[in-house]
Amino acid sequence: MSQQVISQNATLDDIIFKDKNREFGAFFLRTTYPKVIKRSVILGSSLFVGALLLAAFWKQITAENKDKVEVVAETMDIKQPPPAKKVELPPPPPPPPPKEIPKVTTTKFLPPEIKHDEEVTKPEPPPEEVKGNTANETVKGVDESYEAPVDPDAKGQETPVEPPKPVEEEIFTAVEQNAEFPGGIAAFARYLGRSLKYPAAAQRANVQGKVYVQFVVNTDGSIQDVQVIKSVGFGCDEEAIRVIKSGPRWNPGKQSGRAVRSRFTQPITFQLSE
Repeated sequence: MSQQVISQNATLDDIIFKDKNREFGAFFLRTTYPKVIKRSVILGSSLFVGALLLAAFWKQITAENKDKVEVVAETMDIKQPPPAKKVELPPPPPPPPPKEIPKVTTTKFLPPEIKHDEEVTKPEPPPEEVKGNTANETVKGVDESYEAPVDPDAKGQETPVEPPKPVEEEIFTAVEQNAEFPGGIAAFARYLGRSLKYPAAAQRANVQGKVYVQFVVNTDGSIQDVQVIKSVGFGCDEEAIRVIKSGPRWNPGKQSGRAVRSRFTQPITFQLSE
C-alpha cells in the first residue's frame, strides 16, 4: 500500500483514512453521511408538517359536516271539508208607516186696515182673541195633541231604529281553486330552503318532525291568522310561523271565478341530515 500525501485542504475523512484502503465501504459511507442526514432532515420535516396540515384540514371538514343541517320541505295537498252552507239573513223589517197628523183648529188672522183720520168715525173694537195657532185661513179640525212616531218594537223607550250591520266577508274552508304560493309547490320548497333556519334547541335535542300551520289567505293575497295546529316544539313552531308570515303574497283562492278569503293548511318538515 502506497503512502498518500495529505494536502492543506484535506478533510477529516482524508486524515482518518490516510494510508488506508479508501475503496472500503466505510470511507464511502463517511463521505456521503452529511448529504444523507440533510436529505433525511428535510424529508422528515416535510412529512411532519404535512401530517399536521392534513390533521387540521380533516378536523375542519368533520366540523363542517357535523354542523351542516339539511332542511327538507315537503308539501302536500290536504282535502278540504265541503263548503258550509251560506246563511241568508232575513231582510230588515220595513219602517213603520208615518202617523197621520191630525188637523188642529186655527183662526185666520186679519191684518189691520189703514184708514185716513177723516174716515174713522169711531174706534174699532180690538179683534177677538185668537185661540190656538195662527194661519192664513180658518180650518176646522180635531182638537188633539200631536205625538211623534216611535218604534213599535221598543218597549217604553223612544230609540231610533238602527240599520243592520254589514256581514263580515266569509272565510271559505274549501274552494274550487285553492290558494297557492306564487310559482307553485316547487317555488315554495325553494323558498323554505333559503329562509328556514333549524332552531338550535331542536338540533341539540335531535328533534325532527312536521309542523302543520294553518292561516287565512285574503283576497289580495296577504296572510293573517297564522296558527300552529300540530306542534313539534323546541322552537320549530315559532320558526314555521315566522317563515309563513315573512313570505310574499299568495295567489288567493277562487270560488265561482272570483277571489275569496280561504283557510289553508301547510305542513313544514324539519329533518336533520345524517
